[in-house]
Amino acid sequence: MLDLDEAGLDLYRAGHRTRLKWHMGRRVRADVPFTPSRTAEAMAFGASFEVDLNRHAGAGFAVLHDATLDRETDGHGPVIAAGPDALRRLKLRRPSGEITGEKVLLLDDLAALVRAGPVHPETLIQLDLKVGAEAIDAATVEAFANVLAGVAPHFILSGGDRAAVARLGRATAGLHLGFDPCNDGTVAAIEAGADLDAFVADALAALPEASLVYLDYRAVLAADRRGVDLIAAFHAAGRRIDAYTLDLDHRDADASLKRLIELEADQITTNEPDAVARRAVELGLAERN
Repeated sequence: MLDLDEAGLDLYRAGHRTRLKWHMGRRVRADVPFTPSRTAEAMAFGASFEVDLNRHAGAGFAVLHDATLDRETDGHGPVIAAGPDALRRLKLRRPSGEITGEKVLLLDDLAALVRAGPVHPETLIQLDLKVGAEAIDAATVEAFANVLAGVAPHFILSGGDRAAVARLGRATAGLHLGFDPCNDGTVAAIEAGADLDAFVADALAALPEASLVYLDYRAVLAADRRGVDLIAAFHAAGRRIDAYTLDLDHRDADASLKRLIELEADQITTNEPDAVARRAVELGLAERN
């Protein structure tokens, strides 16, 4: 059933729009990730939301974060060893481990939901690829392109392996592409004085087709403390920026939210978009449309 309370979608400040992206398909912190029910709701609202993709045994993808089934589902073993029929019989778990009634989605199922509608024209579904190029063979590329045929403009493919993203993206007409140049050491490297001009140049060169660049929000703020506006640098090159993943229980969350909005992040990823939107309005940082 559609939750008709005001959803966390967009914030506006001085004419700039910052979208709030639903991380792992969550609208509130308590949500089970990647559920079909929240997915349908997000599409009806026109939300920007993210799902993760792992390869399964049938040359397609399961909507799961982990490479193994045990933590997120009532199944066991590697995702890559499970076929599509077996995956569809599995149920999702809450973070506590409790098994829910929500089924595991495949990319095929997600595309079918988009085709069935209703889908708001603003809907953008990030497919965050959790496997590298070694898992992307010719059969996988063909299956991926076929699954998204006709609905690809509602999707953006991202990941840290530029070769994998490029291989799938270049074969899929209408699909948007994104790239994440950050890794576990990026924030520390910036704090230690890394060459930020080179960081931007390398990110732009890594995947020239990428229209959206995903940056750890802590990297954005670390650069800002050095007097460097990474968001402006990417904007100057015609790219939009997603700053991830900010939640209200993070240290200095209010100040971080304020600065990201001031720096004109195009999107902020969060596990609690409704709460973040309310907080931004309460603090006078932005308005809803």
